[in-house]
Amino acid sequence: MGIKMKFTNGYWLMRKEIEPIYAVEYGYHKVREGQLTVYVSTKAVTGRADTVNLPMLTVTLSSPIENVIKVTVEHFKGQLEEGPRIQINKINRQVQIEESEGYLSYQSGSLSAKITKESKSWRVAFYEENTLLTESSYRNMAHMTNQKTGKTYMVEQLAIDVDEYLYGFGERFTPFVKNGQSIDMWNEDGGTSSEQTYKNIPFYLSNKGYGVLVDNLGDVSFEIASEKVERAQFSVEGEKLSYYIISGKTPKKTLELYTLLTGRPALPPAWSFGLWLTTSFSTDYNESIVNNFIKGMEDRNIPLHVFHFDCFWMRALEWCNLKWNQDLFGNPKSMLDRFHKRGLKVSLWINPYVAQNSDLFEEGMKKGYFIKKTDGSVWQTDMWQSGMAIIDFTNPDATKWYQDKLRILSKMGVDSFKTDFGERIPVVGIMYYDHSDPVKMHNYYSILYNKAVFEVLEETKGKGKATLFARAATVGGQQYPVHWGGDCSATYPSMAETLRGGLSLSTCGFGFWSHDISGFEQTATPDIYKRWCAFGLLSSHSRLHGGVSYRVPWLFDEESCDVLRKFVALKCSLMPYLYGQAVISHEQGIPMHRPMFMEFAGDRSCETLDKEYMLGESLLVAPIFKEDGSVEYYLPEGKWTHLLSEQIVDGGKWKKEKYDYFSLPLWVKEGTILPIGKEKTKVEYDYTDGVKLCLSEFSNNRESSVIIPDLDGNKAVAVTAKREENKITVELDKELSDWEVLTLGRASKLLQKDSRKAVIELT
Repeated sequence: MGIKMKFTNGYWLMRKEIEPIYAVEYGYHKVREGQLTVYVSTKAVTGRADTVNLPMLTVTLSSPIENVIKVTVEHFKGQLEEGPRIQINKINRQVQIEESEGYLSYQSGSLSAKITKESKSWRVAFYEENTLLTESSYRNMAHMTNQKTGKTYMVEQLAIDVDEYLYGFGERFTPFVKNGQSIDMWNEDGGTSSEQTYKNIPFYLSNKGYGVLVDNLGDVSFEIASEKVERAQFSVEGEKLSYYIISGKTPKKTLELYTLLTGRPALPPAWSFGLWLTTSFSTDYNESIVNNFIKGMEDRNIPLHVFHFDCFWMRALEWCNLKWNQDLFGNPKSMLDRFHKRGLKVSLWINPYVAQNSDLFEEGMKKGYFIKKTDGSVWQTDMWQSGMAIIDFTNPDATKWYQDKLRILSKMGVDSFKTDFGERIPVVGIMYYDHSDPVKMHNYYSILYNKAVFEVLEETKGKGKATLFARAATVGGQQYPVHWGGDCSATYPSMAETLRGGLSLSTCGFGFWSHDISGFEQTATPDIYKRWCAFGLLSSHSRLHGGVSYRVPWLFDEESCDVLRKFVALKCSLMPYLYGQAVISHEQGIPMHRPMFMEFAGDRSCETLDKEYMLGESLLVAPIFKEDGSVEYYLPEGKWTHLLSEQIVDGGKWKKEKYDYFSLPLWVKEGTILPIGKEKTKVEYDYTDGVKLCLSEFSNNRESSVIIPDLDGNKAVAVTAKREENKITVELDKELSDWEVLTLGRASKLLQKDSRKAVIELT
């Protein structure tokens, strides 16, 4: 698996072992229940004799939701097709099917597919109103046979326009613009420094504003402007290929449609946005060491919100037995109670593997709860844990059994689970309880795993109170946040590749994302640690974690404590804004970490940017990746206000600057009402109490709004602001007894203020 599939030898020739069958011309069609089925000839038909010994491709167009068209291409329809399948939401929609002398048209909303009926000129073209998005035509749609192996493949090649860039495909650490890359959808535990990734999503987003989702959970192989430089090619093994064309006109609107189709992210609880500190992986730790870490943070006045216990909370060689190591943690319930009294939440590391030495192995083996070989025996490996087996989540009883073990921990006081691993799932000689296709289960396993754990937390903590720290994912995985970027290294290049991975994942509808601050592998220099702290605290979720060494700041240098304290306090104060953006991610599917091309569609300078991002709709962040503190970044058009210095500058240009460790490019977009909370140590508080409404630059007659949520994600208060000449009027939709309004970087005078309205004059 995970082998790149190319079929041609240059543009004109095929590889010797490949026999192609191409869509050549329209044959005839049928319309039934909102679907258009077209029978496509694979050679020119000039007379009746040509209809004998003629392979055909069956192309069916349908629409699950408005502005989305599904294309299904089949050769042999009778081939057995086992699940699992991507879970697709369907909403009542109206489609229009029209026929003229020269073409067929299938329309959903403003998106249409037009099929040419002329002889020897097969073409299906996709339009947003009258604008061509992409098309498949000469020698693009095909069935391929490898004559050496006997394997068959379905192939599609969609046009890439001049100046068109494609993004996404999951969490990918390779260059952000994917043109020129070969990409396979195959989850691997490969770190962040290679083409492998933990989260493969067969979806891409174009700077032209449309997206393509390949409806296959198996080993989809993409050639993006590589095998054919004018085409985005995707292929799957077998006799059937389905894909969705999704058009929202802009990248953001298309992502809204994509997440409507595949599922929106749950809203994580507000406490999860605070600072997480872990034991690290293979370091020595026990209750006393953990207490010293927590006390050390308290003594240095560094706010801490979550403490995470990594693997060795359980006995070595017994992962996962899901039992505390009593030699290190004698009374875990009492310890958890003490942590809660200190205002901390607690997270535990788990995975879906059961070592042969674990107490759970014998029980799971006898009851048939593990993935099996085709001969009925348990599949086992010595990789990671000796003799380990893997939970078979297609078995409802096995899922409940695993969940019951987690319920014990959750009811004991554990608030979250880090759902590690779930990538290296076997496929050869494997049999699942529900007879799922092992190849498709390889990636989809991550969905079943994370869903099972998420359900336990929702049940024990309450709806809207569950959050994971997950590593593996595929299509739909965004529904069970949060996801983190995996095993990065303690270097600036790795810090940058981590950001690329996060932005690519965000492009696939993952609303919340984190990473190991200062890197997992090796130990960072104090310089890298401090720069990564700023980046990490300006991410939706923030975790200090490492491999062989601790990540508490005083082990780096004393200034690291000061830097960490500053940015934790900044994030706490930004929670009224950040949690409001989290609600948008939950309700609309637009991620908190937004690539620049997504927020500024049409600005050509934004289309290749991968070292800066928008944190929500209003804050631009450009992390620093240089030891000398230098940074070069782009500000789009408009007036921008630096949040930390309140400097105001004109955008539409590149900036090159140097920053100390206590600052970085953090800019507020023009026309922003930025709600700043009064707390600098907490992330859970009343976001309206004493809130400061900070106004960035407003052009004349500009009107903006913002919603400040409560801790359940409901609207607490809605705020609007409008500038007329030199006055800005700010209005609230409910009374607040204690609130302020101020202008960032501009002198102003308060003319009027009561519990619902304020008028300020720019001076």
